[in-house]
Amino acid sequence: MSEPGPPPPRSLAHRVVRMTGRDPDEPHRVATPLELLFDLTFVVAFGVAAEQFAHLLAEGHLASGLIGFSFAMFGVCWAWVNFSWFASAYDTEDWPFRVATMVQMVGVLIFSLGLPDLFRSLDEGHHVDNTIMVAGYVVMRVAMVFQWSRAATQDPARRSACVTYMTTILVAQVGWVLLLLVETSILTYFLLIVPLILIELSGPWIAETRKGGTPWHAHHIAERYSLLAIIALGEGVTGTVASLSAVVERQGWSLDAALVGVAGTGLTFGMWWTYFLLPSAPILVAHRERAFRWGYAHILIFAAIAATGAGLQVAASFIEDQARIGGVATVLSVAIPVGLFVLVVYALHTYLVGEGDPFHLSLLVGTAVVLAAAVWMATAGVPMTWCLLVVTLAPAVTVVGYEAIGYRHLAAILNRTLPSDQGRKRTYGQP
Repeated sequence: MSEPGPPPPRSLAHRVVRMTGRDPDEPHRVATPLELLFDLTFVVAFGVAAEQFAHLLAEGHLASGLIGFSFAMFGVCWAWVNFSWFASAYDTEDWPFRVATMVQMVGVLIFSLGLPDLFRSLDEGHHVDNTIMVAGYVVMRVAMVFQWSRAATQDPARRSACVTYMTTILVAQVGWVLLLLVETSILTYFLLIVPLILIELSGPWIAETRKGGTPWHAHHIAERYSLLAIIALGEGVTGTVASLSAVVERQGWSLDAALVGVAGTGLTFGMWWTYFLLPSAPILVAHRERAFRWGYAHILIFAAIAATGAGLQVAASFIEDQARIGGVATVLSVAIPVGLFVLVVYALHTYLVGEGDPFHLSLLVGTAVVLAAAVWMATAGVPMTWCLLVVTLAPAVTVVGYEAIGYRHLAAILNRTLPSDQGRKRTYGQP
């Protein structure tokens, strides 16, 4: 019997294509140029959120800065998550899909333009001014409703799941708009948004676990999350440039300038290395039911990465003598998000592979010791550049531990937990 030939070529014209769902086992599925273009708008969103957070931190206004940053990062990340999972299941590359994506990109930019008003209102403490931000968010989400309605109409087998997505998104958007009409205290406002956030979060869970689900692609989703992690890491580069510029402007090119450059770049690189130690895609292929906690936990990872960039910007303000906080608080503004990042990565690692590794405890303790040492140095009056250099060693603990010993542990776990691949056992081992 002759082997089947290659699939027919896709049309070069972007005509309307029926949205019947992509093959979740499609070989060589990668992010499309449109998805990469879409992600660029989130560079702006992450940048504005980190900049506003850094400004309030440098002023010593931790509470308002943290609340605003958390609110902003949830909105940014959640809109991105919804688009990416939809595209993984239903990307048709036709012109309606492309135009709807463009509308979402406009929404992201509007959302970003509204962030300064949000942070300023929280800092003043009278009310929450998020009108522009909510307008941008609603634009993003209404475009998503159009996408899901199209899938619900054209993919009858998964209509129930698609309608669930549509319904929860619409209900939440009505709630966000109604909240704009309410004049209340900041505390009351954030109590009122809790049900809306729960509605937003529950929609995908109900659709995927109770309504039949959608044909998302494990390798594609893992790649999409890793690409957004890289975009978030760009804030570390931005913070490094800000700190380096502050040193050069104040002292010229010197040893301190070199140390800041090494510290910021090394920290960003170490976080990148740490994030990519776990091969998420093959585990998601074998255990699709673990995708929810894995995907939701990434919001904390993205926020921690962006907050680290904000902390580096605070360090730049401190070096320029423009920060109202001391050296200890400045070091903590970098050390805390780095510690949170490492902790969530390890927790996610343990959950995804389905078992713990005692070796991780020693690496976590080593990371905590390094971060504590940086804070202690700040209390002793050690220059900020040297404190930042020590913080850089925090992710290095994980990198060195993994490359020396941890990779063997991970290989053994994967060989135990991953199923056979077409009758042959997939083997992870030494290079």
